[in-house]
Parts: sequence; structure tokens; C-alpha cells
Amino acid sequence: MSSDVRTTDLGASRRTVRRGGLVIALVAIGIVVYGLSIRAKEGEALKQWTEEQAVPSVTLVSPQRGSDTRTLVLPARLEAFARAPIYARVSGYLKRWYVDIGAEVKAGQVLGEIETPDLDQQLLQAKADVETAKVNAELAGTTARRWQSMLNTDSVSKQEVEERVSDYAAKQGILQAAQANLDRMQATKGFTRLVAPFSGTVTARSTDIGALINAGEAGQPLFVVSDTRKLRLYVNVPQSYVPAIGKGATAKVTIPGRPGVEYAAKLVASAQAVDAASGTTLFQFLVPNDNGELLPGGFARANIELAANAATLSIPASALIVRHDGVHVATLDEHDRVVLKTVMIARDLGKTLEIGSGLEEGDRVVDGPPDDIADGMQVRVPAEAGTGAAKS
Repeated sequence: MSSDVRTTDLGASRRTVRRGGLVIALVAIGIVVYGLSIRAKEGEALKQWTEEQAVPSVTLVSPQRGSDTRTLVLPARLEAFARAPIYARVSGYLKRWYVDIGAEVKAGQVLGEIETPDLDQQLLQAKADVETAKVNAELAGTTARRWQSMLNTDSVSKQEVEERVSDYAAKQGILQAAQANLDRMQATKGFTRLVAPFSGTVTARSTDIGALINAGEAGQPLFVVSDTRKLRLYVNVPQSYVPAIGKGATAKVTIPGRPGVEYAAKLVASAQAVDAASGTTLFQFLVPNDNGELLPGGFARANIELAANAATLSIPASALIVRHDGVHVATLDEHDRVVLKTVMIARDLGKTLEIGSGLEEGDRVVDGPPDDIADGMQVRVPAEAGTGAAKS
């Protein structure tokens, strides 16, 4: 009987072990299935992420209409309204000078004097030539009149009388030539005094007492007189902006060393021609300078107000695509696919571009497009990015 009990217990133990093994197997199978499902989900998520990353992400901007006015900033130079280099008309030595640089002078004021010993001797000789010619002319006149009176008595021939009259006329011509030479010498003597041609400021003096003076413009001017009560502002404007600058245009002028200070300038003239070398047109503005703050010859920056063109649209310069087949802009359709549009640039404002044709105001323009962007490419627009606007 005990043997039967042992057999029964052994069978029960074996069944318990089998059931335990089955449970363990089922648990192991569950774990494997769960792991495979998790891996499959992760693989699917990775595949989806990879596919999403394969679609490039872009930022959009909207073309903007220009404002009523815009400002063009260009380098410029200031020049005196009138500038006169004073050269010597006679040779000699500088006797004295009366004004130095920075001095205010009036029209006709003497700046310096030149000592001309050679010219003085020539002037004395010219005066002597006039006296000699005058005596010879008077003698020839007396002789001609005497011979004309003798012609009535038939004591001399008519030919002899005509010879004396002709000699008198020749001596008169010599006298006139000598007088003209004397007048020229006296006029030249007047140039020994260097005078200011107009009221202004002496901006240069390049001579000193005793310096050798040579007549003409071969060397430096002895003095330079400039009228700085108002200055000319010269600006070279690129050809594309010239039509936007009309008569009566104004500019705000700033100069280095005076931050925050602006000076008003008004357009007075333009060259009406384009320089082939630089592609610019020269414009001239006038700047009042009653207090003398602005210096001629200095650098300035001109801020010129331009009328905006209502037919143009502005986009960032970073949105432009330049390729061998032209200039393009990438836009997106309703399915976020790329549509390349060929555009024409009206004006380049640096950070922004004015597009004359090829774009519409409602286009979604890709800013900073990738190099390989092409028609029909699918792109992704991040929801947080939205659509920006072109900044000028």
C-alpha cells in the first residue's frame, strides 16, 4: 500500500513540474513576443522619422510692398562752394605775405607781394621806348607837314612828299606798339600783388618770404582761397537709382566725428550722364555751412530719400537663387512642393531686393533655400516657423 502512495506522489510531482515548465515557457514566449512588438514599433517610428528627415525643412517669407519712401545711403565728399588756387603771373621773389591758413579774407584783399627786379627793368625800358617813339613820331610829323607845304610851290616832287607822310605814319605805328608794350608791362606789374578773388577762407599757403616765384601753374599755388559758407556735396549714384531721384530731392548728411548730427542738403544739379567706368551718375547737393562745422574735402555719408515704386515687391537677399539659367526664387504650392520662378531684380538694397517682375504678393517664398532645391521637391514647413516678412 505504501508503494501505491509513493507512486501516486511521484506522478503528482511530475505533473506539477510539467505545469511549471509550461508556465515558464508561456512567460518566455510572451516576453519574446512583447520584445518583438516593441522593436517593430521602434523600427516603424525610426523609419517614419528617417523619412521625415529626408524631407528638407524650410523657412518662408512673404513679399512685401514698399513704403511710400525709402532711404538710399551712399558715400559722398564735401567740396567748397568756390575754390580758387592763387598762382603767380610774374616771376620774382616773395616780398611778404599778409594772411595765413584759416584767415578770413574779403574780395580784393592783398594776400602777398612779389618783388620783381627783372620786370622793373623791363618796365623802365618800355617807358624809354615809348619816349623814343614819341620823339621820332613828332619829328616825322613835322617833316611831313613841311614837305606838304613845299608841294604847293613845286619845289619838291609829290613822291617825296608821300614818302615823308608814309614815314610819319610808320613812326605813329611804332609809337602805338611801344605804348601797348608799356601798358602790358604795367598790367603785369599789377600782378605782383596777390589778391583774393572773393570773400572766403585761406585754406592753403605754400610759400614764404624770399621764396623764388615762377610764373604759371607749373608748381603749387601760392595761396588757396575757398568759400565755405556753403558746401557742395558730390554723390555718385548707381544707375538703377537715378530715375528715382527727382528735382528738389533732399538728403541728410552725416560726417565722421559728429555722431547723431545731421545736416540738410538739397539737390541742385546732376551730370545727366553715366560714367562708363563706375556705372554711376554724379549728383551735386548744396549744404549750408554758416557756422563752419563742415570742412571742405572731407568724407560724408548721404542719406537720400527716394520715392518707392508701388509695382515692386521686396524680399530678403537670402531668398535669391542665381544659376546658369537665370535668377530665380523658390516658392511653395498648396501641397508644399517647390515652384521655381524666374524674377527680375529692380533694385539691390543690400539686405533686401526689389523684384520688378516674376513674383506675386501672395507667394510663399523660401528663405535661404538649399543648394539642391528643384521644381516639384517636397519640403516641410515647421508649424512654429510660420511665414515671415521681408525686412528692408
